[in-house]
Amino acid sequence: MKQQANLIRAGQVIEHEGRRWTVLKQQIITPGKGGAFIQVEMRDLKTGNKTNERWRTADTVERLMTDNREYTYSYTDGENLVLMDPETFEQTMVPVDILGEQAPFLQDNMTVEADLVEGDVVALHLPQSAVLEVIEADPVVKGQTATSSYKPAILSNGVKTMVPPFVEAGEKIVVRIEDASYMERYKG
Repeated sequence: MKQQANLIRAGQVIEHEGRRWTVLKQQIITPGKGGAFIQVEMRDLKTGNKTNERWRTADTVERLMTDNREYTYSYTDGENLVLMDPETFEQTMVPVDILGEQAPFLQDNMTVEADLVEGDVVALHLPQSAVLEVIEADPVVKGQTATSSYKPAILSNGVKTMVPPFVEAGEKIVVRIEDASYMERYKG
């Protein structure tokens, strides 16, 4: 299906120069002189190589239609994630780097949504948030609680984030997976 280049969004799968690419990032750039263009960072589905491409906003690109299916994450086997179809119990192997920076947030038995093109998994989407334990948090400085300042903390998956001063090591918190930001204390 043809679409204008300015409608390209992260997560879409496009065909360019006879190859299939998944879009990682896109940015519309408006230079001081001349027309606007879109810069797209994308990954080749077969080789995993990344590249940047620029199109004028009026150009058209071929967008491939994807099917969505839910899988359950089972375990990691070397460089691959093993996903299980909850209906048929079939296992599917997917490269770990398909998740990019979100890979540390993957937890056992987590339900993930996969985009498929002709039966091949081309993208994985994790839930909006995850519950993680704070392993290490800086102590509170006296008087710091009066302001809305945050302190650095390390989560159980090794990711660093900023938490409110009242959060201590050993507590469980809800973290937004997209940017590893603190959302709230876990109420479980």
